[in-house]
Amino acid sequence: MTKSSSQQRKIRTRIKVAKSGRPRLSVFRSNRYIFAQIIDEKGRAVVAYSSKTLSKKAKEQAKTKTEEASLVGEAIATLAKKKKIIKVVFDRGAYKYHGRVKALAEAARKGGLDF
Repeated sequence: MTKSSSQQRKIRTRIKVAKSGRPRLSVFRSNRYIFAQIIDEKGRAVVAYSSKTLSKKAKEQAKTKTEEASLVGEAIATLAKKKKIIKVVFDRGAYKYHGRVKALAEAARKGGLDF
């Protein structure tokens, strides 16, 4: 049975991420929300944040889903720095590095995460 291109991308990404030995910044994107979590080497979520947990003021400020993703990226970077996590590896899963996923990653870098 052949695997779809998204399944192949996910496998390729996971292989690269597993070799790094760093905590991973995992992204899940649904049609409505975007979720980000930092997972340690043992598979436990250390820090998590999503567009669902944004305040009403922040949601009003962000007019598009891409802007919401940027706010989530900045927030996850802030929470990670509080837990003394600076170096991570970005796990985009089966998603292409484009649009909301890219906006989240760039905002997390701007917030102080190194990947």
